[in-house]
Amino acid sequence: MTSVDDCRLLDLRRIPRPEGAITPLEVGVDVPFDIERVYYLYDIPAGAARAGHAHHELEQVFVCIMGSFTMTLKDGARVRRLDLNRGHVGLYVPRLIWRELDNFSGGSICIVFASAHYDEADYIRDYREFEALKT
Repeated sequence: MTSVDDCRLLDLRRIPRPEGAITPLEVGVDVPFDIERVYYLYDIPAGAARAGHAHHELEQVFVCIMGSFTMTLKDGARVRRLDLNRGHVGLYVPRLIWRELDNFSGGSICIVFASAHYDEADYIRDYREFEALKT
């Protein structure tokens, strides 16, 4: 069964240039799954919270490409909080981990790389249901 210990920071490649840095992401190189979907969160009011769900099968990598926010990860027994604020650091979140995003700074942008196309049936939106699956 997955735990918060399975969530890990990924040190993504960073190519510094005088005109700005580049961080490439390549399937099979930088992310531990094949990327099927990419989406991003933006126009988030400072201090806002997002998410509050888990997935049956979906794996994701979260990258804060501008600003900062905090991710709270729960596995039913333990809680782990991580601040994301660097465009070259990703956070891998496997299946069956509850995630909450909060404490957004103004102007934050989060890009998410996902292992599957959107499927509402994969979402677990009730924390009690999530806890029951983890026991």
